[in-house]
Amino acid sequence: MRITDKDVAYVADLANLELTDQERQRMVKDLDSILTYIDRLNQLDTANVPPMAQVCGTDGRSDVTPFREDTPRPSLPHEEALKNAPAASADFFRVPKVIEK
Repeated sequence: MRITDKDVAYVADLANLELTDQERQRMVKDLDSILTYIDRLNQLDTANVPPMAQVCGTDGRSDVTPFREDTPRPSLPHEEALKNAPAASADFFRVPKVIEK
């Protein structure tokens, strides 16, 4: 097993999650299973396999883009944006603290 209980506890702490012992043991098993499967996939030779999907294009054509043209346009003035803020400090939006340790 490559994933340990310590690894899961560390990631859960980073994500600010509280896991029970049962949840932590299940995560160890599930994550290890996922990584083992990825290792199996990495053993496949895909050098001669053409891509099966394109980021842009519809109907299988890569020359058609579903997006609008990227043209510059004026943005909202800074002062006007700050008028919409419930709280501001100097030139910045004030927001409540969201991470507590």
